[in-house]
Amino acid sequence: MHVQPRYNPFDPTDFFEDGQSARMPVPGTVPRGDLTMGPEELLYTGKLNGALVDAFPFAVTRDVLNRGRERFNIYCTPCHGLSGEGDGMIVQRGFRRPPSLHTNQLRAAPAGHFFDVITNGFGVMYPYGYRVAPRDRWAIAAYIRALQLSRRASISDVPAAERKILQGESR
Repeated sequence: MHVQPRYNPFDPTDFFEDGQSARMPVPGTVPRGDLTMGPEELLYTGKLNGALVDAFPFAVTRDVLNRGRERFNIYCTPCHGLSGEGDGMIVQRGFRRPPSLHTNQLRAAPAGHFFDVITNGFGVMYPYGYRVAPRDRWAIAAYIRALQLSRRASISDVPAAERKILQGESR
């Protein structure tokens, strides 16, 4: 098996119509390794110039938060629970309790920290970088931020139009 036909990068070939042996990655491929691609570095690492960032590589919209909630419910709730308190099903089954996402330390952590932990794992949490696409990891980080903000939110934080709906007043 160790003696098989292969091409070195950029060797010409007649196998493909364009004559090139190097191929672009399949769409949806999750990149691995050390990426230093300028602005895209943030999307794939959660870092800029090697430091964790407290910004998102794209606008956080309602659709992004909905996607983040959906992915959080799939990948994170078994351990962290629906509220992020660290009371998921695995804890109820006797496994080690993960930290609450509502601690002062994690509320102060930059958004890139959550992306990095989801990507590479931390402590007993195994990495999800190969399972969850980068945009979905950012969406989960955005949803975690929303969970954290909701814990300490007051009615004055709600926009006026939405506040009327919550208080039972008509528009």
